[in-house]
Amino acid sequence: MSDAQKQPQNAPKKQNDNLKLPTREQDFSKWYIEVISRAKLADNSDVRGSMVIRPNGYAIWENMQRVLDGMFKDTGHQNAYFPLLIPESYLAKEAKHVADFAPQVAVVTHAGGKALPEGERYVIRPTSETIINRSFTNWVQSYRDLPILINQWANVMRWEMRPRLFLRTTEFLWQEGHTCHASEAEATEETLRMLDVYERFAEDYMAMPVIKGQKTESEKFPGAVNTYSIEAMMQDKKALQAGTSHMLGQNFAKMFDTMYQSKEGKKEYVWQTSWGVSTRLIGALIMTHSDDAGLVVPPKLAPLQVVIIIIGKTPEERGPVREKAHAMAADLKKAGVRVLVDDDETKGPGFKYAEYELRGACLRVDMGPKDLAKNEVTLARRDTRSKETIQVESTVARCHELLEQMQKDLFEKAKAFRAANTHEVNTVEELKAKADDGFLLMHWDGTPETEKRFKEEFGVTTRNRPFDLKQEPGKCVLTGNPSTGRIVFAKAY
Repeated sequence: MSDAQKQPQNAPKKQNDNLKLPTREQDFSKWYIEVISRAKLADNSDVRGSMVIRPNGYAIWENMQRVLDGMFKDTGHQNAYFPLLIPESYLAKEAKHVADFAPQVAVVTHAGGKALPEGERYVIRPTSETIINRSFTNWVQSYRDLPILINQWANVMRWEMRPRLFLRTTEFLWQEGHTCHASEAEATEETLRMLDVYERFAEDYMAMPVIKGQKTESEKFPGAVNTYSIEAMMQDKKALQAGTSHMLGQNFAKMFDTMYQSKEGKKEYVWQTSWGVSTRLIGALIMTHSDDAGLVVPPKLAPLQVVIIIIGKTPEERGPVREKAHAMAADLKKAGVRVLVDDDETKGPGFKYAEYELRGACLRVDMGPKDLAKNEVTLARRDTRSKETIQVESTVARCHELLEQMQKDLFEKAKAFRAANTHEVNTVEELKAKADDGFLLMHWDGTPETEKRFKEEFGVTTRNRPFDLKQEPGKCVLTGNPSTGRIVFAKAY
């Protein structure tokens, strides 16, 4: 019997009970909030609708940011930074843009102890198309200046009526890409390229399968010609929009006279795109993979991939174990693994097991004096909770194997869940029965009036029209009018 098997009850039962969560089946919303709180990812702040991102949560965002930033640079983009405050007059230049963002905008009306004149007020950026376009106007003179491929890592503010940690907060962190091109074709290519980047990040790093497609006219970004999205299914079968890429056409260029001289010597408006993902991805990650024991994080993004638990009752027992644990941790770090040695003597193994399950450590290595006497350690996986005993010298290689397998298994599990909860719906009766059951592939007549009825009468909204869904004519589920093809509907965050 290993030391880990021999001493699972060292922690007081009461302590372990304090770590228990409500189950997903009992109350998914409460479970989600409790995972965030108990895993120490974020707290509500005293600023309405805003959050404090704690180190464990911010470490996930840093890993996401690091990967995405590399992907952006690999596609030719450069980082820049633009002001937080935007002249209020800029938003008024584009009617659709200002109309849709007006309810969410925070306006600075006083500065330096004095009221600002009407024409000199500022808004705190809800997005940066307008302020960035002002710079683009100054930067672009000739076709030789194009394309401009810019990304900004920043915070934005949108006055949120119904805040929820990570999913909808008044202030949140994100990246926003903004580009200028000489032709419509180049801008369209860029829009779809960045959607592909988001899809690859979601599936390869977040282990979260997504549906890639075009948003409807009523769901597109204010001021855009077309909006494309990736949509994911959470464990409560609701949809979450995980990223968007917008073909802006020449709308903002015309607002700010962003023009270039073509090879033929003509003055032309540039074609533009914008695209972004935010800390909402952390919420998506939680709701895609976590379980009733706490946070589950795909290894590629996990702040803590391996935790080594030192087991031993006396200093004499713990000393040699500690030495071996730190040597093992050094080897894991050299191999690129994010690892922590837990030598806290105030908590027993049982409490630590529950604590690291809650925090989302991918693998746990249990090491005690009897284990070392046999040159063994016990490895436990967070997602499956499976355990195995291996030789000490095999630890680094086996950790790599298990982390790679866990990444794959999480994706396949989420993909199977989505497949099991995606349904073709052809009648109103089927819609009533399936409205809460995931992604619904339905015919719709394409009118905003019918789209509104779907939402008001059944609580489902259009997510996108998938690129890979074969489109065949049919009849709208609600009106019976002709439909050009099916689109994804779902209840959504």
